Amino acid sequence: MELNLFNKQVYTDRRRILTQHIGQDGLILLLGNEDSSMNYKDNTYLFRQDSSFLYYFGLDVQSLAAVIDTDTGEEVIFGNELTIDDIVWTGTLPTVSEMAAMVGVTQTKPYDQIIHYVHKALIAGRKVHILPPYRPENKIKLANWFNTSLEDVADYVSVKLIKAVIAQRVIKTPLEVAEMEKAVSISVDMMLAVIKHARPGIKEYELVAKAHEVAIANNSHLGYPAIITTYGQTLHTHYYGNTLQEGRMVLSDIGAENAMHYGGDLTRTFPVGRSFTTRQKELYEVTLAAMDHAISMLKPGVRYKDIHLAACQKLVEGLSQVGLMKGDPAEAVAAGAHTMFFQCGLGHMLGMDTHDMEDLGEPYVGYTDTLKKETSIFGLKSLRLGRELEAGFVLTVEPGIYIIPELIDRWQAEKKYVDFINYDVLNTYRDFGGIRIEDNFLITNTGHQLLGKYLPKTLKEIERLKG
Repeated sequence: MELNLFNKQVYTDRRRILTQHIGQDGLILLLGNEDSSMNYKDNTYLFRQDSSFLYYFGLDVQSLAAVIDTDTGEEVIFGNELTIDDIVWTGTLPTVSEMAAMVGVTQTKPYDQIIHYVHKALIAGRKVHILPPYRPENKIKLANWFNTSLEDVADYVSVKLIKAVIAQRVIKTPLEVAEMEKAVSISVDMMLAVIKHARPGIKEYELVAKAHEVAIANNSHLGYPAIITTYGQTLHTHYYGNTLQEGRMVLSDIGAENAMHYGGDLTRTFPVGRSFTTRQKELYEVTLAAMDHAISMLKPGVRYKDIHLAACQKLVEGLSQVGLMKGDPAEAVAAGAHTMFFQCGLGHMLGMDTHDMEDLGEPYVGYTDTLKKETSIFGLKSLRLGRELEAGFVLTVEPGIYIIPELIDRWQAEKKYVDFINYDVLNTYRDFGGIRIEDNFLITNTGHQLLGKYLPKTLKEIERLKG
């Protein structure tokens, strides 16, 4: 088995910077992941290593953990050597010490020794910094090591460590950008295969198969479950059983995760047949105009929340032109009337995770101590990224129009936003579905850069692919 790694100096530098961020303040404990069973012990889900463990220690191998002593500089990787029974079924791997050396770590110990490091530090009154556990098995381990309940493990999570990790991982280095370029370009090829294969009479799952085929052929896999549906108004549907019908659109939201675990995240909406209908063209152009406006604003120093709101206003302007909305666009957005059509956020951070570092908490990743995340306002509470942009950020821009009959019925009954929404016209769009267009961008020192190969997005370009 070949391990996919950067040069070991990359990992030693990352750990050195992390230690400097934390200062002399106890232990940093980072847990890798282990195999997780699907329906019986030896039938496991596809293994996915923890992204922060990968970032600092690089080893894409099950059942490892690591400690960094910020006071002494000691670094230890904990893991068990393969037994002969393991080797019979899985083949050989380098030893734990050999793997550790590949990432600049000289000391290794059996996995069960980690509890002694934790207990020794706690008895001495030292801090043990951990990140929020999202895997149940890791939560159980931490509860045991800290001698606490599962519910109280959260009390031991270190905000200091969360902020230090985010401060590093959020700025993508040239090495990381190069990996993301690869991942996004593979994602482009996946999308082109899906668009070209779509036609009336086939099932959505046949398109999902095309996405998987291209990903696997490029030594990658999907970074998240594919969203490929003729019911695009459902933001994250994973049902693939519908039959494609002439006159409807397909919304395809897919992204490859490459061998180094960096990913892309692209969306295109296209007709099942060869061309969009008149109504589909009108609302596609509205969505694309909002996207282009948002992209034009991408640069360091601009709050992404402001870009989101500017895109929302652009959507309202377009929706007013086609008769679905009315009144002053700025007032409509301030009131929240645009969320009849755009219920989610404009985009999110992207990196080793599709929603990069979401396990560490959106309020820390997408917001700051001075810009708090809205948690109750419809629309804004779903905006994953609001903070001021910095050079090195990688993010998505993905405006959309989603016409949800259940939302129409509820708000119309409440007479909600009647000064801004033309309900009579809107009710004639009940079976429209949804449109989303999404690309990935690097924030540069002076502006922005599209990541990956160009993926057609104008009406003419999409219809040309379908021809």
